Amino acid sequence: MPPHPLPLGFVFRSRAKDEKAHADKASVTDSPQIRDPQAPKGRPTPKRSEAQSQRRSVANTPTSRKEASKRQRDERRAHMEKQRQALASGDERYLPARDKGPVRKLARDFIDSRFCIAEFFLPLAVVILVLSMVRIAQLQNVALLMWLFVIVLIVLDSVGIAIRLKKQLAARFPDEPRRGAVAYALMRSLQMRRLRLPKPQVKRGERP
Repeated sequence: MPPHPLPLGFVFRSRAKDEKAHADKASVTDSPQIRDPQAPKGRPTPKRSEAQSQRRSVANTPTSRKEASKRQRDERRAHMEKQRQALASGDERYLPARDKGPVRKLARDFIDSRFCIAEFFLPLAVVILVLSMVRIAQLQNVALLMWLFVIVLIVLDSVGIAIRLKKQLAARFPDEPRRGAVAYALMRSLQMRRLRLPKPQVKRGERP
């Protein structure tokens, strides 16, 4: 039997439906995608503290050469003030480089914990100078002998300090660099106790 011909209305309706479905699919494909608010961003969100520090750094950036030099002076002044307070309190964080470290601290404490003949050199020198200016032969001879006596005592005391300090530094800090620590301690011993910087942190007779 010959096949039944399809009605023309059915053919046109099918084609119209296919074109409409294709157009709907194209509109869905071409429409911009809306990001899900719960979806992660392309980059991590900075923390509030980081954002504030970034804003402060931008705000604190000097805008002129004059402002930059003024800021450097202020920073230098603040650093010097911290260093001055550290010399009075012994705070290791802000001490000058020559005074930092456990080796230098032990050298200071070793000197501050004892009487050193060298620290009395300045007042003794004043007394001897006054005696030498008096035009009496006997007093001038006494002044000369006192000079020699004081110098010999200072040398002997300094040699003993150097030997004992070297042993103590080697025993406590065998792996630390100790170069210059003995000379640093001897220079400190020449200063009167109340004039020493950093200020003494131990009492006389106290074991460092």
